[in-house]
Amino acid sequence: MDSCIFCKIVRGEIPSEKVYEDSRVYAFHDIHPAAPVHFMLIPKLHINSLADVEDAHSALLGEMMVLVPRLAREQGCTDGFRTIINTGRVGGQEVHHLHMHIIGGMERLPGMIARGK
Repeated sequence: MDSCIFCKIVRGEIPSEKVYEDSRVYAFHDIHPAAPVHFMLIPKLHINSLADVEDAHSALLGEMMVLVPRLAREQGCTDGFRTIINTGRVGGQEVHHLHMHIIGGMERLPGMIARGK
C-alpha cells in the first residue's frame, strides 16, 4: 500500500527506531510511548487489521507471536509485558496495518478498560 505509514516505515521512506527486522516482520519503537518499553511488531505484508487475517497468514502470525517474548526480554521486560492488537474503529485502531503493541518496563501496568455496567 503506497499511502500506509507502516508500509512506508518498512520501505525506509519514514525513519524509525528499529528493534528487529527479518524478511517477514519489522519491529520499531512507538513514537508516542505509553510506557518505558513500547514497541510495535508488524508484518511486512500489508494486512489491514486482525479482522482481515486469513488461514494463509497462520504461519506469519505464529512467527510474530513466538518473536514477541524474545524481543520484550531484549528490551528489558523481564517480569512481564502487555501485548495489544487494536482492531477496527471500535477497537481503537489508528493505523490500518496490522500491528502489535508490546508495552512494559514499569512496576505494574495500569488496568486495561474500566468495566461497564
